[in-house]
Amino acid sequence: MGVLKARLAEDLKTALKSGDRLRTSVLRLLYALIKNREIERRGELDDAEIIQAVIASCKTRKEAIEQFRKGGRDELAAKEEAELTLLEAYLPPPLSPEELRSKIEEALLTAQASSLKDMGKVMAVLMPEIAGRADGKVASQLVKEALSQR
Repeated sequence: MGVLKARLAEDLKTALKSGDRLRTSVLRLLYALIKNREIERRGELDDAEIIQAVIASCKTRKEAIEQFRKGGRDELAAKEEAELTLLEAYLPPPLSPEELRSKIEEALLTAQASSLKDMGKVMAVLMPEIAGRADGKVASQLVKEALSQR
């Protein structure tokens, strides 16, 4: 069992014992998502794949928050925000802008990128490095800017 999965299991057990309904609910849903992905894959997920599951859950919550706000359902948006906060605790710390730029430079060198045509190669190198630590859209924009200057 991976480190992150073991932490999730322990946190779920603690939440159940303490009677924390929100945390229990969020962790059960996340644990179920991970189990389903393991069944699809027919094997254990590693920590990177678990982080992808957490990212997917966070994205779902962010979309729900936006929809609830548009619909004037602030109480439901607040609940989703609380769930999002709980989930974000399982993501690695975000990269600073300087760290992100450094990772982009490394990816540009690794992919031997020289023009915008190489964007796909650069992103393929970069995304596993920044998964869960930086927004892919922001990274994509910065890569595009860096490649247009070459």
